[in-house]
Amino acid sequence: MSVSKTIVINCAGRGTRLGLNRNKALIDIDGKPLIIRQLECMDKFDDIRVVVGYQAQDVINTVCSYRKDVVFVFNHAYKETRTAASLSLGKKYPNEMVISVDGDVVLNPETFEKFVLNDEEAIGVCLPYTKEPVYVKTEFFNNEEYAVKFSREEGKYEWTGLLKILSSRMNSGNDHVYKLITPNLPLKVINVNLKEIDNMEEYENAVKWYKNNYK
Repeated sequence: MSVSKTIVINCAGRGTRLGLNRNKALIDIDGKPLIIRQLECMDKFDDIRVVVGYQAQDVINTVCSYRKDVVFVFNHAYKETRTAASLSLGKKYPNEMVISVDGDVVLNPETFEKFVLNDEEAIGVCLPYTKEPVYVKTEFFNNEEYAVKFSREEGKYEWTGLLKILSSRMNSGNDHVYKLITPNLPLKVINVNLKEIDNMEEYENAVKWYKNNYK
């Protein structure tokens, strides 16, 4: 039997580095808000929580225009906390496994579904491509590749923010998610195809990538 899953989308932050004075969940990706593009990848899943803060009502209205069964969780301290705080709030009373998705990534539906449907604990990684990556150092155990350390200096991969972990093993915190899960390492790595949006250059590249069929 498949492990039951809870998906938490963390989109409470202000996204100041992008400079659009807009919650990044609401920015346009080829005619639809980013949060809708994410939800389109999650049609097969029932327990979805969206953590809101900045421009919360706009995010809620946008999500409800697509589906009405999403649970909204408020991070009222979004100005003072980071993504781990949103995840810590969103993961309360979860199913057996929690999947964490940052609200500023454009997902490839095929690789996202493959990542989520697999019942093993893992983090999503890709080859480094952003200007300020969190690197992932890995080692092989029994011919499987595992993340053993996060680093700001160097590593084989870049951390994408995608995480799936048994809810019974999850900690809580207010900083970055990668710091939150460091005590859970090693975790299996799965290569995923997505684009994070932190600044205008990454936004423009993500839209081009989406329009080019995720290439």
